[in-house]
Amino acid sequence: MQGQYVAYTFYKVSPEWRRLPVEERAAGKDAFAEVVEEWASRLDHLHAYPTLGVRPDCDLFLWKITERYLDLEELGVELNATPLAGWLETPYSYLATTKASQYTSARRARKIVPRRSPYLVVYPFVKIRAWYALPDEDRQRAMDEHMAIGATFPSIHNHTTYSFGIDDQEFMTAFECDEPADFMHLMLTLRDSEASRYTERDTPIFVGHKVAVREALDLLDGAAIRTRAEL
Repeated sequence: MQGQYVAYTFYKVSPEWRRLPVEERAAGKDAFAEVVEEWASRLDHLHAYPTLGVRPDCDLFLWKITERYLDLEELGVELNATPLAGWLETPYSYLATTKASQYTSARRARKIVPRRSPYLVVYPFVKIRAWYALPDEDRQRAMDEHMAIGATFPSIHNHTTYSFGIDDQEFMTAFECDEPADFMHLMLTLRDSEASRYTERDTPIFVGHKVAVREALDLLDGAAIRTRAEL
């Protein structure tokens, strides 16, 4: 395997979990966080992003990057062994890999290195079949325009990965940005591009705010807010 596996796992906590005693919730969060923190030193990258207050179908997601596929399985098994996992659903989960883009001069798979931007926008992407029937030069022209538009938004960093044959979408697109509204303006501009005519699906879209995993978990029951109030 040349390149990396890139996975996104989304979690939704059961409302009944918030009715548990504070100590029980804290113990469950600690166990979950300890697993994530231990695996963060073993994967290329492992980051947490809450989505609370924005989407009703998930509360947080993990962005996982590794060169070893079985890391994803083993991490999932360890997280499932924590008490908190009994109260979590996984409404979405996506898998992709890196490879060299056919529309650039790169000959090796690009290494995904997060820029530590405060926000990450993630969504699955599928093109209509007519895109693949276009002559190579037509696709290259459309992608050159697409990339040129992206270059006019220097605060937004694209991490496109490929899911052909290993998941239900064709691509997983992830964009780090300083402000979610900046990404909205980029997408609005791209609507006028030639390549956008060949989009079949680019939803659901998730906006996550990068925080430490313990803070992400404390947001689930408001513990983070209570802690700030006590300071």
